[in-house]
Amino acid sequence: MQILVRFLFAILLSMTTIAHAEEAKEAIKEEKNPMELSTNAFLDKGMFPTLYTCDGKDISPQLSWAGIPANTKTLAIIMQDPDAPTDKFYHWVVYNVPSTVKELPQGTNAPSGALIGKNSFDKLSYNGPCPPKGSSHTYTITLYALDSRLKLPEGAKGADVTKAMQSHILGKTTLTTVYSRWIE
Repeated sequence: MQILVRFLFAILLSMTTIAHAEEAKEAIKEEKNPMELSTNAFLDKGMFPTLYTCDGKDISPQLSWAGIPANTKTLAIIMQDPDAPTDKFYHWVVYNVPSTVKELPQGTNAPSGALIGKNSFDKLSYNGPCPPKGSSHTYTITLYALDSRLKLPEGAKGADVTKAMQSHILGKTTLTTVYSRWIE
């Protein structure tokens, strides 16, 4: 019995070691080619400027990126409000961005060659933060590197784009920001 217990323990230990080795390989792979998303509009984890909200001009912020994995065919950009009362509130949905594109200028809904999805305002455009007055919400802008072009028509809903890309994600990176609307 003691031999069987030791044998089972050795198998369990080797399985755990293999699992940790795989996690380490993934971490090293990400370190060698980390995706970076940046903007000149705000600091990551900082306050979102009014210019890009419903209280300002409601235009998209400038974005640029680097470190895209070599096998990337297309990119997707999703801006969400995880603090919204509904499950997922989409402010901006852009997909099938050519992998050769490295930035989006301020005020650009989608770069040439890309498709724009329907946001939660039921529009094919960027619509910035607009939380209820007296509240603060967190917003995430995530860039996804995909191994293929998504087979979706222009105007696909954010949830459909998110679902379609799940098995195609090679990497992702996120900027987080907060916007507060004070009671006047």
